[in-house]
Amino acid sequence: MADAGADPAVRDAGALTIPNALSVLRLIGIPVFLLLLFLWRNDAWALVVLMLAGFTDWLDGKLARLLDQQSALGALLDPLADRLYMLAIPIALGVRGILPWWLIALLIGREVVLAGTIPLLRSRGLTALPVLYLGKAATFALMYGMPMVLAGTFDNWVGTVMHPLGWAFLLWGTGMYLWTMVLYWYQTILAVRILPRAGR
Repeated sequence: MADAGADPAVRDAGALTIPNALSVLRLIGIPVFLLLLFLWRNDAWALVVLMLAGFTDWLDGKLARLLDQQSALGALLDPLADRLYMLAIPIALGVRGILPWWLIALLIGREVVLAGTIPLLRSRGLTALPVLYLGKAATFALMYGMPMVLAGTFDNWVGTVMHPLGWAFLLWGTGMYLWTMVLYWYQTILAVRILPRAGR
């Protein structure tokens, strides 16, 4: 998602930190979610896994700042977990018929289009672009919208309440997600125009 980058001015706290442990826990949650959704057919517990993933996504960044435990590994793990969730969850919900494939195509297409910025940034000696708050807000909306849409399939009052809320979060998050794609490409073009090629 190109929504995170390490700040070279920040002290590297190393690999063994609480935020990194939470990111690893979030990564483990992906196969657990898929098993619950498809093999064990337990949507309620699959929903719990997604809710915990969204909470730990917020918590690891908060703790990294509060405990001064920001690290180069964390700068890789956190966006990696976000990317994998943003691929695995929509596809899984699409296979189950909960999300339409046009929406999934937009979300995955955004990732494919942003992948084109990577060689351009590396040609200028950059590994990532600065974090955009709007990108974080979009990820937040999507990470909460998808569990809400899953909850919206429940045949009770929870489903009745969560269905419209989930779609509101999803559509708003998708709009912001696509707009940040435009902003990241704009930043990439500026970097290519202004910065010399790496090694010169």
